[in-house]
Amino acid sequence: MKELLLGIVSSMFFAVTFILNRSMELSGGSWMWSASLRFLFMLPFFLLIVLARKNMKQVFLELKANPGAWLLWSFFGFVLFYAPLTYAATYGPGWLVAGTWQFTIVAGILLAPLFFTTGPDGSKQRHRIQKKALIISLLILTGVIFIQQQQAAELTPIQMLMGILPVLVATFAYPLGNRKMMSLCNGRLDTFQRILGMTIASLPFWLILSAIAIWKAGVPSGGQVTQSFVVAVCSGVIATTLFFIATNRVRHHQGKLASVEATQSTQVLFVMAGEAIFLSSPLPTGIAAVGILLIIAGIIGHTLNMKKMNAPRPVALQKSSP
Repeated sequence: MKELLLGIVSSMFFAVTFILNRSMELSGGSWMWSASLRFLFMLPFFLLIVLARKNMKQVFLELKANPGAWLLWSFFGFVLFYAPLTYAATYGPGWLVAGTWQFTIVAGILLAPLFFTTGPDGSKQRHRIQKKALIISLLILTGVIFIQQQQAAELTPIQMLMGILPVLVATFAYPLGNRKMMSLCNGRLDTFQRILGMTIASLPFWLILSAIAIWKAGVPSGGQVTQSFVVAVCSGVIATTLFFIATNRVRHHQGKLASVEATQSTQVLFVMAGEAIFLSSPLPTGIAAVGILLIIAGIIGHTLNMKKMNAPRPVALQKSSP
């Protein structure tokens, strides 16, 4: 249950990403700077945290042992996750990007067959799709779609297309990168070490994107730097750490992992509230309000399902011999 609470709190801080990315786009900032600055600002924070905990050496040992895997899955988990989100913000409002992002709660479940559990005898068993978790997550996704219907008519087809397709790529890349890195580290690194390692491994891609941004758009404005710093702290440091802690605690149980990932659906609620306050966006009414109720019902469903999975199973009594 603590993992679900961590997931919901992390989604509140993740919501800052969608609100400020849209704000930066409306003020003329480049999406490439919005993407790269977040991770460039994250690096010193996690360097200081890991140095203060005196466990930096293990991070570099792990990077040295599997550099190719670190580069690949950090690219999926960070670059192919965040760059499409900031790019989509150039076409669609925050509620559209945040709403589409909720497909990640289904994507994570569908990715389960790509992973294996190794038994005591060394045999590997492929993970199965958790059907109950999938049904509950589809209920949440239906709620998200209902919310999007309220303002979808105001967008052009190109805004809908370019505001959705890049985000769909991110919805698969993020859980895939996160799960692959958990499997690669196998408990040898804590959450702070793993995020630092992924940030370092993804650094070449962010530096390349920054160079392209300088060529295409020039240096970022002071406002974009400030807002990117806020995103880095709220979303990159606080939200990512909380979410990675929550998923790491349940990494060996696909049903619980799906429930924790589903808490990210609450982001769309935080985004709507934030955009209403800071960007004067209208609050949901009608069918969108029904969508909110479906999201809440889905989160409750995942909570009850996780509680059921945590309950101890009754031990069958053995019959005495006649």
